[in-house]
Amino acid sequence: MYLRSMAQLVSFKNKHTGDRCFIIGNGPSLKQMDLSLLKNEITFGLNRGYLLFPRIGFSTTFLVVINRYVMEQFGDEFVDLVPVKFLNWYYRKSTFPQKDIIYIRPGIKSRFSTNPVIKPVWEGATVTYIAMQLAYYMGFSKVILIGVDHSFGTKGLPNQLVVSNGNDPNHFDQNYFGKGVKWQLPDLETSGSAYSMAKKYFEADGREIVDATMNGNLSIFRKIDYNQVF
Repeated sequence: MYLRSMAQLVSFKNKHTGDRCFIIGNGPSLKQMDLSLLKNEITFGLNRGYLLFPRIGFSTTFLVVINRYVMEQFGDEFVDLVPVKFLNWYYRKSTFPQKDIIYIRPGIKSRFSTNPVIKPVWEGATVTYIAMQLAYYMGFSKVILIGVDHSFGTKGLPNQLVVSNGNDPNHFDQNYFGKGVKWQLPDLETSGSAYSMAKKYFEADGREIVDATMNGNLSIFRKIDYNQVF
């Protein structure tokens, strides 16, 4: 299964050279945006981003799920929803093996992996960073972020495992991490460091990550107006 995933991953190397893509975070700001504009774009959905699909009427091109608790609690929800899924190899037992699932290896070393076939990807405390590494590997020249609000109303220790006791105020859907769901509190400092690393690698190769999130708190990438992108 792993060798098959690596062979599939190799087929994506520089497949989208010169193209642009959108990485769709899961912040509340998405509720203010016209996501129907993305229908003909190449898009990365993240974690439970598939909860958007009924609202927008289509699926993202890719879905990236790395977090253990998302895979263990919701692995049976997204297996048939997206054409291509990049999932965490170490929690593969949470999903049914399918040919449209590509398992990738996360590693603990702080790095930006330019080739996830050879070097494990670092999570950087956020699945968004995994998607950036995959986008780089695929050759995208411009990555546009939306919904990466980089802020959370729920406070606590970074990476602390908690159980939600009600509606979720931190994501675009109140049921994203709804009552009874286990999830880890954000580590915004580590994810910010990871984003800075991604920016460095993209720009060194003449490529760019830009931020079209509405009223987001992330200040690392050049800001652009989402409605002007199209």
